Amino acid sequence: MKKYTIQNAPFVVPTTDGKVIKEHFGQASDGNSDISIAHMIAPAGWSEPFQTPEFDEYTFIIKGKKQFIIDGETIILEAGQSIKVEKNTRLQYSNPFTEPCEYLAICRPAFTMDAVNRED
Repeated sequence: MKKYTIQNAPFVVPTTDGKVIKEHFGQASDGNSDISIAHMIAPAGWSEPFQTPEFDEYTFIIKGKKQFIIDGETIILEAGQSIKVEKNTRLQYSNPFTEPCEYLAICRPAFTMDAVNRED
């Protein structure tokens, strides 16, 4: 039995806001509840509602810029930068810039819609 898994067909999360989410490992792609790893592209002008996730989230910016509002503080990350946001922290993600933002998101435990706690 092989002790590795190559992911050639990530789960593409259906979205309605233009954001591209390809989960390579995690709940939706392979049933892993310990960690999720997703490749994302947030289009220019995109934003999500505030949320208070029940997981730690690590973000690494590949291209472009991404804005975070964390406990009222606005942080902008650019390509090559990364951040860890601890679970149970209220935050909002957005890309208010003119270029798409490509990034990797790693959640531990794995991302689920029930654990993200988005505000309506």
